[in-house]
Amino acid sequence: MSSLSRLPRPRWLRPRVAFYEAGLNNKDFTAASELLGSTHTQHNPRIADGVDGFRDFVAGLAEEFPDLRAEVKRLFADGDYVVAHVHGIRVPGQRGTAIVDIFRLDEGKIVEHWDVMQPVPETSLNPHGMF
Repeated sequence: MSSLSRLPRPRWLRPRVAFYEAGLNNKDFTAASELLGSTHTQHNPRIADGVDGFRDFVAGLAEEFPDLRAEVKRLFADGDYVVAHVHGIRVPGQRGTAIVDIFRLDEGKIVEHWDVMQPVPETSLNPHGMF
């Protein structure tokens, strides 16, 4: 059982978790694309707009980081927006990256995406951790 499937979540958040599982963890563009709207505006400068841009992104992950895992730690929703706090690990054994993804939905499908990322540091000036 993946760590994503253990998250308690309302019914309306399940598709957001499924998006991470399909697109990032399984590198399954077909399954993940079912959760995208017909248009997709991308604010990450490394990913092109549109469904084709997401397809290329997933293909690149599969090639460069086949063992990449994304663990959703928290999900928040406000109207048509869903915010995810995610721990991404590109290569097993690395500390990974703290990620905040913001999705705008239209009729339940992802139509716009923003993200911010920060490497998880080896040390911290406080005992709280990033997750």
